[in-house]
Amino acid sequence: MPMLQAADLPDVIPVFPLPGALLLPRARLPLHIFEPRYLAMLDDCLKTQTRLIGMIQPYEGRDGKSCLHKIGCAGRLTAFSETEDGRYMITLSGVSRFRVIEEVEGFTPYRRTRVDWSGFEADLGAPERDPELDRGRLMPLLERFFSVRGLSTDWDALKEAEDELLVNSLSMLCPFDPEERQALLEAPSLSTRRETLFTLIEYALRGGDGEEVMQ
Repeated sequence: MPMLQAADLPDVIPVFPLPGALLLPRARLPLHIFEPRYLAMLDDCLKTQTRLIGMIQPYEGRDGKSCLHKIGCAGRLTAFSETEDGRYMITLSGVSRFRVIEEVEGFTPYRRTRVDWSGFEADLGAPERDPELDRGRLMPLLERFFSVRGLSTDWDALKEAEDELLVNSLSMLCPFDPEERQALLEAPSLSTRRETLFTLIEYALRGGDGEEVMQ
């Protein structure tokens, strides 16, 4: 599929409020769709030219109502397969972040929002570089973090990855809580996302209270 341009981006998009799920521009997010309302969203998405779905973090408001964070990231449906029992395995490829203007009332079983794409023009461009990325500091930190959390990864692939792929993949894969993931999403540049990522990993290794976690 050709890359989307700013003029292609619609004013209203369906949104998938999924706690803890993070999609970033030019990254890929696999999803398992089985709820009827989201199966309906998927069917409607396939009928559109852009095939966009907005991933966004929900949170509980003061009245117990499910609210949406103001910033999410839209992904283009680039792969899907149907299982024998009617579920879908899909892949969203991150296109651009957006700011929610308002929720749109309607007859769909899923939520839709009117969005503003301005301020995120760089998301549609070439991958970012981060000249100050210190891999010599990052990799030992990651190895400790993954060891403490009992995680595994392809270390050779990580070491060879380009700056953006490395930082964004780690931001999406590491087990941070939803608010921490929101901070990574909202980082204005790759370098600020990397700084946030370092801070979150170091905080987790201190156990969140300044005490070093024993391995």
